[in-house]
Amino acid sequence: MSRGGAEYLLTAGDYTAVITQVGAGVRVLRHDERDLVIGYGAEQVRPLFRGALLAPWPNRVVDGRYQFDGTSHQLDITEPARGHALHGLVPWERFDLLDRDDASIRLGHRVVPRTGWPFELELSVAYDLGADGLGCSVSARNIGGSPAPYGVGPHPYLLAGPGRVDDWTLDLPAGQVLAVTEDRLVPTGLEPVDDGPFDFRGGRRIAATEIDHAFTRLEPDASGSVRVTVRSDDGAGVACAWDPGVLPWVQVHTADLPDPQESRRGLAVEPMTCPPDAYNSGTDLVRLEPGDEHVASWTISAT
Repeated sequence: MSRGGAEYLLTAGDYTAVITQVGAGVRVLRHDERDLVIGYGAEQVRPLFRGALLAPWPNRVVDGRYQFDGTSHQLDITEPARGHALHGLVPWERFDLLDRDDASIRLGHRVVPRTGWPFELELSVAYDLGADGLGCSVSARNIGGSPAPYGVGPHPYLLAGPGRVDDWTLDLPAGQVLAVTEDRLVPTGLEPVDDGPFDFRGGRRIAATEIDHAFTRLEPDASGSVRVTVRSDDGAGVACAWDPGVLPWVQVHTADLPDPQESRRGLAVEPMTCPPDAYNSGTDLVRLEPGDEHVASWTISAT
């Protein structure tokens, strides 16, 4: 057994994926022996939320404090350096195996009510590997007796090819970016990307641009999906696609780190149901009434 608990190998055509029991995350995703995400070893504790599932909120709750239906709540501070509650409650929880075959798997978990989040959710996470890549669908059902706040998203670090993110071309069809403070990444307001450093519509080289921002006003392609693509100079790359009606936000991060060996190795592309600190702003926050179910899905594929 790995440090992430049981592991599940999925294979289909030229694709291979490894899904972890802990956090129902993606540890490995390959196409024709080419890595599509920055993975990690089975002997490692998962670093930097690589491949994690983020629920019942993605990104940050500022100071870990929020109000819901007139009641104040204080979440545990899980990002001590900035003083926030980061990436939800399930990345380090063990999920139960519900069903699987060679190319697909379904895992489940009941989120335990706790101080700061006294709600009850049942999560079902389905991965399907096929000719179009790795698809993930997350279903959340409120099994409690009161409404619950909810948000979800994944945390893959996409790998276009050799080199660093500086060498890759990013196509990000987003018209607005959420500005944040430099020190704590607290949201300050939406801004147009027009002709600015975060305008990657139509595709351009990332170069030295540092990105750790949420984007919205996403433009779908002819199929109705938003597709964020990152490519290397040889034309190979990887894409993440989803329905912007369900996931109207995406966090993009160039993974700037103090260690130069680890910094800017992959590009985090995180489709989200809501922006950072949605528990306070209420922007696109999902309200799950008792018995309600919410489903979100996305696909990662080679290009």
